[in-house]
Amino acid sequence: MDLETQIQLLINNAPNDGVTPHLVAAIAPVLVAIAQKLRHSQYHILQDAEGSWVLTTLRNRVNPGIEKRVVYAFPTIQDVSLISPAGLDPQVTPKIVPATHILFQLVALEPVGSIVFLETPGKTTHSYEVQRAKFQKLIQKQLRQQPNSTNIPPGIA
Repeated sequence: MDLETQIQLLINNAPNDGVTPHLVAAIAPVLVAIAQKLRHSQYHILQDAEGSWVLTTLRNRVNPGIEKRVVYAFPTIQDVSLISPAGLDPQVTPKIVPATHILFQLVALEPVGSIVFLETPGKTTHSYEVQRAKFQKLIQKQLRQQPNSTNIPPGIA
């Protein structure tokens, strides 16, 4: 599925609250710009039985007190076993999610520090990390450039 179609799906499936579809359209250039850097148009995301994304806590090897929570995005279903033992849990299932939809979810995923997109099937050595804080700054910059940003509530990103 191409990126334009992904964005249109996000807009079409957004709550009809008078804000969210406009928000998606406003930040679409940021979503597309990052998604274009990825090798795949969709990824597998692990979800628990309630449909929540599975978070992995990573600790700094040099300073174990430093940690961050990430969501892994896998290029193929087989790649889940490369990193996550959660893939063996029957309560956890992989779901295919378009790249722009993963990025859009990052806006709202409070406890998540990054999405780590594994880019080469069968390998964990090539990944692309999208840090939530940097992503939010890009979105804020994009929203400030919008001529009609009055419909978008402050602090959304």
